Amino acid sequence: MNKKTLVIGASLNPSRYSNLVIQKLIAHEYEVVAIGRKEGVIAGVKVDTEQLPYKDVDTVTLYVNPINQKEFYNYIISLKPKRVIFNPGTENSELYKILKENNIDFEIACSLVLLSTNQY
Repeated sequence: MNKKTLVIGASLNPSRYSNLVIQKLIAHEYEVVAIGRKEGVIAGVKVDTEQLPYKDVDTVTLYVNPINQKEFYNYIISLKPKRVIFNPGTENSELYKILKENNIDFEIACSLVLLSTNQY
């Protein structure tokens, strides 16, 4: 069950959903890596500010709006994740098309809800 998840758009603010999902992923014993605007630590997870070449990423969960996602298109494809989750507010038909062309599954869902209902 230990699917490595990359959280893109991680916030150090504990009231933000990206912060909450990292806490919940750790509580469910998932391996987590994170990229945000500011370096820091959330629930023991180091938040990086660069697009690092993480290995064996199963899931990318997005917390950045479609305009800010553009800088991550090639990066996400290069990681070859099994799936990308578009959380509310991150829906992006342009990226859906790119993911389909690269045989990467995607879901339009809320990672927090998926975790809470054991559907992650």
